Amino acid sequence: MASEEELNAIEEPGEGESSGIEPSTPIEEGTGEASAEEPSSLTPEEQLDQRIAAGTSSEDDRAWYVIHCYSGYENKVRYNLEQRIETMGMKDRIFDVVIPTQEEIEVREGKRRSVERHVFPGYVLVNMILSEESWYVVRNTPGVTGFVGMGNDPTPLRPEEVAQILKRMETEAPHLKVTFKSGERVRIIDGPFNDFRGHVSDIDMDRAKVTVMVNFFGRETPVELDFLQVEKA
Repeated sequence: MASEEELNAIEEPGEGESSGIEPSTPIEEGTGEASAEEPSSLTPEEQLDQRIAAGTSSEDDRAWYVIHCYSGYENKVRYNLEQRIETMGMKDRIFDVVIPTQEEIEVREGKRRSVERHVFPGYVLVNMILSEESWYVVRNTPGVTGFVGMGNDPTPLRPEEVAQILKRMETEAPHLKVTFKSGERVRIIDGPFNDFRGHVSDIDMDRAKVTVMVNFFGRETPVELDFLQVEKA
């Protein structure tokens, strides 16, 4: 047992001194980690745009990477990768797979048709948290030939690069594509000069007009026509 002298040597903590046990401090309402986040009012599409525009999230180190595939297989690669994300349980590591596209209006044989053109043929964007597991899932997807980067180290896109791609996809007017070119022989298929033949002297992409030189009363006369009024002879 302790002697009386030893017991007297154990002093009670004096005023202003700490006993080593700090009292718990209550978390004020609306502050600290205990507060719940308010649900987002954004639609899923707006949330996707927000993630793309941000490029990289500081919360979980997600970023946008570029993978390369054979040109013409972009849609197949996206489908294959989305299936692997689902079956291999990687939704918490690989979030979005995007193919940058732009609407293109093709004029062929007097008919317009809208087609979806790939802005960067042979490339697909992937929003992911880079790790050995996520790298393996993406890299070994059928059709993927590799990541864009130095060696085996994928290089993430900068936020401004991703924002520029998104802007290009959303705001640019449909691109107009014609099957004839300057100097080429064409046939007029509509209007007062129907069935006349001539050669293209000028193409105005902004106005969707073409100037054709036709032989009229023994002399070449310029005729301005809509793209839909001519076809290759």
